[in-house]
Amino acid sequence: MMLIPAHHFRDIERKPEYLQPEKCVPPPHSGPVGTMWFIRDGCGIACAIVTWILVLYAEFVVLFVMLIPSRDYAYSIINGLVFNLLAFLALASHCRAMLTDPGAVPKGNATKEFIESLQLKPGQVVYKCPKCCSIKPDRAHHCSVCKRCIRKMDHHCPWVNNCVGENNQKYFVLFTMYIALISLHALIMVGFHFLHCFEEDWTKCSSFSPPTTVILLILLCFEGLLFLIFTSVMFGTQVHSICTDETTIERLKRKNQPRQRAGSWKAVEDTFGGSLSLNWLNPFSRPCQPEVPGDKDLVRRAASLSDIDNTERTEEQLEEEKEEEDSVEVIDE
Repeated sequence: MMLIPAHHFRDIERKPEYLQPEKCVPPPHSGPVGTMWFIRDGCGIACAIVTWILVLYAEFVVLFVMLIPSRDYAYSIINGLVFNLLAFLALASHCRAMLTDPGAVPKGNATKEFIESLQLKPGQVVYKCPKCCSIKPDRAHHCSVCKRCIRKMDHHCPWVNNCVGENNQKYFVLFTMYIALISLHALIMVGFHFLHCFEEDWTKCSSFSPPTTVILLILLCFEGLLFLIFTSVMFGTQVHSICTDETTIERLKRKNQPRQRAGSWKAVEDTFGGSLSLNWLNPFSRPCQPEVPGDKDLVRRAASLSDIDNTERTEEQLEEEKEEEDSVEVIDE
């Protein structure tokens, strides 16, 4: 994991004229429910394609090098069904994590008219993002790759070409879990295949030549071991974040601001979609839909005197500090 340094201050506005409304356009009309979300990022698209290629390579080696040439039909059928089911669920989870809106905040709502409609009182502030001209609800962060503020943003993952936020964290957790399981399953089958081939003639163990078979198995073993370690760590950190109701960004920033947290089991149920059931493991079932923040949720009390001081800054000072906006990013390496 890599933390991109960023200044810890936010742009805090109380007076409408500080928002420079001429640079904010009205919020775009929301698309129909279920509109596909896709980030046009070259690195993320390449990483997503590589992910699919590696899974399909594992499919090829498992089926055509180990299972189909095997004389034990029961072993081949059972392991083939289990591996293909896990691979299908992993790729389905990957697609859902990549194509689901992670919780983007509406763009362009930091306008003078909208701020005036909030009727802010003394001691009340709103947080705004000068990069996407949005008013941030609590726990929202700006992603420089998605170019949007994301509610409850955990991190941006190039392997799914998307941010991990409140709407798609379930799919990301399932993706890491299923990849870890197929990696472990592949490693076990490679071990049994090597033992079997050492006991018999190598020419009868595979449809390919012995050198080709060994190279394919070694590459699969290296891939499986690498992905098992990586996805297991990611799965563990995501489960920990869900249970503690603290995102990776919040943990890295170590804010000491008081915040009401959901209970660990309640947070798990909200993320995976209701009470414990098989739907928790289903990438086609949706998590509990969080309530969209209303106008009142955008207004907060100043956390400190420094926050109040920020509301009294001139437009020139705000312009100079525009690049120091609070946008800590976490990127998987």
